[in-house]
Amino acid sequence: MTLSSLPTSLASPAGSAGGLGKMFSPNVAASDSPSFGQMLQSALGQVNSLQTHAGQMAQSFAQGKTSDIHTVMIASEQATLALQMTTQIRNKAIDAYQEIMRIAM
Repeated sequence: MTLSSLPTSLASPAGSAGGLGKMFSPNVAASDSPSFGQMLQSALGQVNSLQTHAGQMAQSFAQGKTSDIHTVMIASEQATLALQMTTQIRNKAIDAYQEIMRIAM
């Protein structure tokens, strides 16, 4: 099974259009693919927007502007999971860097 054969809801992070399925699809030319820095900046921007949205939803609920606790909790959990995933990716990147630095030349 390849990533491009997955449904778009599974292949794209947080339901964004074009997500991982487009970035790793074999029919995308190298010049069309974003750089690593652009991908990282985009992913961090998505995590930040999820955090901001969850904060706004919680504030709106606390002020009594909305009474739908379900959407508030879903937004909060999405933001929490995105931040946890970002932290784990950072930890794995640091581990990989440290492993490379231990290699004797």
